Amino acid sequence: MRILPKTILLLGSGELGKEIAIAAQRLGCKVIACDRYPNAPAMQVADVAEVLDMNDGNKLKDIIFKRKPDIIVPEIEAIDVETLIEIEKKGVKVIPNAQATAITMNRDKIRNLASKELKLKTAKFEYANNKIELEEKSNYFQYPLIIKPIMSSSGKGQSLVKTKKDLIKGWDFAMEASRGHSNCVIIEEFIEFDFEITLLTIRQENGPTLFCDPIGHEQANGDYQCSWQPAKMKQPLLEEAKQMAKQVTDKLGGFGIFGVEFFIRGEEVIFSELSPRPHDTGLVTIITQNLNEFELHIRAILGLPIPKIIRKEAGASRVILAESIMDSINYEGVDKALNYEGTQLFLFGKPSAKENRRMGVVLATGEDINHAKQKADKSASLVTLINSKNKTNG
Repeated sequence: MRILPKTILLLGSGELGKEIAIAAQRLGCKVIACDRYPNAPAMQVADVAEVLDMNDGNKLKDIIFKRKPDIIVPEIEAIDVETLIEIEKKGVKVIPNAQATAITMNRDKIRNLASKELKLKTAKFEYANNKIELEEKSNYFQYPLIIKPIMSSSGKGQSLVKTKKDLIKGWDFAMEASRGHSNCVIIEEFIEFDFEITLLTIRQENGPTLFCDPIGHEQANGDYQCSWQPAKMKQPLLEEAKQMAKQVTDKLGGFGIFGVEFFIRGEEVIFSELSPRPHDTGLVTIITQNLNEFELHIRAILGLPIPKIIRKEAGASRVILAESIMDSINYEGVDKALNYEGTQLFLFGKPSAKENRRMGVVLATGEDINHAKQKADKSASLVTLINSKNKTNG
């Protein structure tokens, strides 16, 4: 019999971490939310908040020894994984496990695992450790090509390079978003796919691997802009994606939810990325499923039963982005945005903003995917961010 509550140390306290914290607290768990800046979204609902550089192994150990968590749940990539490996050996549970966290934190390691070890179909790729290597290895590709940092938050730092003269600009953009200590980029073949999906894959301790209905999504600059569920695709292609997702998550091991991304091109299923945690595109499951991705993650982590996952209706999400740097934020148009039946508005409560930072999301259901998308898009367009420090009293 499972004994609750557990103490969960959440490493990363963004909007996804906030929903993880809420799901954990609903099952009686204590949540300690950590991030590099104060008043992060998950800290606003957690039992305890800690501000630290999670790439600093000594500071991370200090927090772990101080708080004595039962379970450590990484929610971002920029974490000292050697510390997690060491702590796991001492008996603290790391989700999905420390080695899987280390592999998936770096795009090169997960890409090597998928392509070279498991022989999954991926885009053609090379690595470059400096600008000279970048120029040399770009000769192996046709333009346009993709440049990505090895490690970044939410896919940031990705750029489409259309000509050789833009290579250095792509390098600089990747380095600006790079997390950790890596000065390496991936050069990747540009695939003209028909669409891309996230396949949320749940590994359980005492049950089979489960899948949510596929989620379609669109990205800009490597970051998601909108998503919808279900993504319409042929059943044989979905079964192939499930097989590939199970293959790679079984290899990684551990328990919890994995966001596995694929490109679909004609009759091809091409592995793209993997996150060993709830996925930003999966926010739509809050409005479409009986158990959303955060509840599924926590149940799998705690070894609790997961009954049948039911998608109730078609749904879509649209992000709300900041257009400029803001150090104190108000929102206008919230009343108008909420004036649509079957919509939900999530404002993340981030204390500051920079250009294109994700500050909120609208979720909507509809008669079909197109209807849900239209509602989400319209509602999100009505919300405006204002720098409250620049406001004057009227």
